[in-house]
Amino acid sequence: MSKKVAVIGATGFVGQHIVNELANRGYEVNAIARDVSKIEPRDNVHPISADVNQVDELAKVLEGNDAVISAFNPGWNNPNIYEDFLKGSQNIEKAVEKSGVKRFITVGGAGSLYIDGQQVVDGPHVPEEIKPASQSARDYLEIIKKNDVLDWTFFSPAIEMNQETAGVRRGTYRIGLENPVFDENGRNVLSVEDVAVALVDELEQNRFIRKRFTAGY
Repeated sequence: MSKKVAVIGATGFVGQHIVNELANRGYEVNAIARDVSKIEPRDNVHPISADVNQVDELAKVLEGNDAVISAFNPGWNNPNIYEDFLKGSQNIEKAVEKSGVKRFITVGGAGSLYIDGQQVVDGPHVPEEIKPASQSARDYLEIIKKNDVLDWTFFSPAIEMNQETAGVRRGTYRIGLENPVFDENGRNVLSVEDVAVALVDELEQNRFIRKRFTAGY
């Protein structure tokens, strides 16, 4: 089992829950963000300030970790979120390669999942304001699929993974690959706490090397 894990985007909505889940399971966590003032240091949580677009600097920070989990998000209100997510994600991938770390798990969006042969982001129910971010994550999935150096995994959260569904850690979920996992009410829901559970489970079990997966209740 990997014991030292770097989390990129450690202050974000998803990132802080990943840090918490790892720390609670006894990992040493290098919590990486541009502004680390929001990170609460613990015995096994070490805040590190780094810019994802400074590849050499980030690579040095990542050296010596057993794995890297990226929950990078340039900000939902960022008018250039499409370009910034794509650029940042590719720079993170380059930095992980350069650092010599092999195991890389990255969080994308639900927009690239398929319902009835159509990707969610192309469907009628995606609000316009989140489309650029969804399209960017979808395009990055196609880029990382070509990486044969890293033992990468791309995770798509549930369609309903937001502030409204947060607050509960069940510790259980069901897995999917290319399609959302719907519950008995036809909803694709997973709390952010259980996103973190699914990601750390994957870190420990390595079931989806060089694959995308998703989860829901």
